[in-house]
Amino acid sequence: MKPSPRLAVLLTALAVTAACAPQTSSNSSSDKDDKSGTLRVWLFQEVGNKPKEKAVDSVVAAFEKEHEGAKVHVEYIPVETRAQRVKAAFNDPKSAPDVMEFGNTDTAGYVKDGGLLDVTKEFGAWSESKDTDPTAKTSVTVGGKVYGSPYYVGVRALYYRTDVFKELGLQPPKTMDELASTARKIHTARSDLYGIVVGGAYTYGAMPFVWANGGELATGKGDSYASAIDSAAAQKGIKAYTSLFGDDNCPAAKCAGMGGNDTITAFAAGKAGMAIGGDFSHTAVEAGKVKGKYAVVPLPGVKSGSIAPAFAGGNNIGVLKSTSHRTLAVDLMEQLTSKKTQGEMFKAMGFLPTFADVRSQVAAEHPYVKPFAQTLAAGTKFVPASPGWSQIDSQLVLPTMLQEIISGKKSVSAAAGEAATKMDDAFGSAG
Repeated sequence: MKPSPRLAVLLTALAVTAACAPQTSSNSSSDKDDKSGTLRVWLFQEVGNKPKEKAVDSVVAAFEKEHEGAKVHVEYIPVETRAQRVKAAFNDPKSAPDVMEFGNTDTAGYVKDGGLLDVTKEFGAWSESKDTDPTAKTSVTVGGKVYGSPYYVGVRALYYRTDVFKELGLQPPKTMDELASTARKIHTARSDLYGIVVGGAYTYGAMPFVWANGGELATGKGDSYASAIDSAAAQKGIKAYTSLFGDDNCPAAKCAGMGGNDTITAFAAGKAGMAIGGDFSHTAVEAGKVKGKYAVVPLPGVKSGSIAPAFAGGNNIGVLKSTSHRTLAVDLMEQLTSKKTQGEMFKAMGFLPTFADVRSQVAAEHPYVKPFAQTLAAGTKFVPASPGWSQIDSQLVLPTMLQEIISGKKSVSAAAGEAATKMDDAFGSAG
């Protein structure tokens, strides 16, 4: 399985989960480091979970063979309902797993809640860690310390209709300005199509426009972040994205409420000339009406030939602070996220590896991976490593900003200023 909309849904669900997590925790580090016994593992249940189970079973079998007296019990938990499970695990070590999969935007919140073990030393000593994608490593790092190992990464690029482009004599856009003009040409010639389908609730589709124009979500580090969404550069990017909503491309009445899943669904159904979608969207597009009639290129940046920075989504695997099997748990974490396992997990699920060399291998074998690998190689961005981010995400601060601009209720400056105030409040309350 490679569920097309999974990542966008997952990131939203994870952000909400982090917001629901306990503000304080009775959890503390265990003094025990048992070298035998049963390790409990929580992994996310996917749609079509069997291939994932098979890949994990192989890791578990090898681990148990290598560690005499150790057993591993894996439980696949539903993403949608796990908020209560994680909260209980952080507050009651008896109910907690030793090893857990979690969304990469949740790291800071889980660290603040006292649930994750600092594995900086072990991760640094692990020979494979040096090849970890820098942005993926950022997603397990809080305050300079490492709290897990990246499991897979997901990024977005530009899907486009090869048949429509051929019919209209168009070339894939090389700049963001060309992207906008190409979209309008498509809609003018084919009024039945969105030129590029965009969504007012599609935060991670909008962010590359901000980053490509030199803007940032926030500045700072550790417990001290300040919103930068209202900077001149960020506003330029916001304007570039929101200008795509209109009767000449993607009418506000239809597109303002769309999220990332909606835009991919529209593209797959043959309703758009272009869309911003992830490597994880491949299966849905292949299953749609546009199969055999589309291609993917990196989303262009401001300058010709440049690639817009994409959000590096994905999941991590970490060890809970309450584990009584620290050494075994860290070893299992490393084996579950190793180069070999990530290669197998790509074959099983289509999850994009976090190691550049493993990504190059799968890109050579599977051409559709190439534009996403190029996007990762060009440099990606991540959300602020603050517990406040989950609040910003769950309160829909950025989609609200975009929708107020798209609807004409507020200017870019006013909406961005209001969003910045809300972001600063969230960062302040999380400190």
